Amino acid sequence: MSLFRKLFGSKSNKSEEEIQSEERGKYMPEINLPIDEKFTINFKSNGGKFLYCENLDEIFQTLDFIIEENNWEDKKILFLDNELKKRFGSSSLNLAKPNDTDATYFLTSCENLIADDGSLLITSKQIAEKKLVDLPDNFIVFATTSQIVASIGEGLRGIKSKNTQRIPTNITTIKHFKSVEEKNFMTYGSNSKNLYLLLLEDL
Repeated sequence: MSLFRKLFGSKSNKSEEEIQSEERGKYMPEINLPIDEKFTINFKSNGGKFLYCENLDEIFQTLDFIIEENNWEDKKILFLDNELKKRFGSSSLNLAKPNDTDATYFLTSCENLIADDGSLLITSKQIAEKKLVDLPDNFIVFATTSQIVASIGEGLRGIKSKNTQRIPTNITTIKHFKSVEEKNFMTYGSNSKNLYLLLLEDL
């Protein structure tokens, strides 16, 4: 998976279409990129911050770096997923209660990473019945490489097949990743989040 490091070590913010048009002639057949490459290109062009990790130790270290870099040591962190809370909720973190409105950042998982548009598919399993606008502006998302799928349709079919008894509600995607400083009155109330993706290699 050194490909992830190469792609995200680059300073280029070009989209998949721009890269293809520059490297190939106008009438050449379209390149079908592997879904992992496609996701990384589109996710980065959406403004997401990508952090690839080979094991859980790297995940925990990277999480510490994010908190330190943003001076969040004394800020409240929100968990809505109890399993994730058990895994990441160390005693050094200032945990917010589920209904607290003053949490600075939110640590969550997701259902899938969507290659077609670089978005993240989430449901009530991650955010309960809350609206995205009611959650902190800063998201840290823990996911694995096996969660990358080609399209939203594929992700939705996967949700349905994994949850035959009861399909999760509140299904939505996050696609726009902007820092708090970049937001203005035009984006207020939108689904835009300052988002870090901790991606664990599991393939």
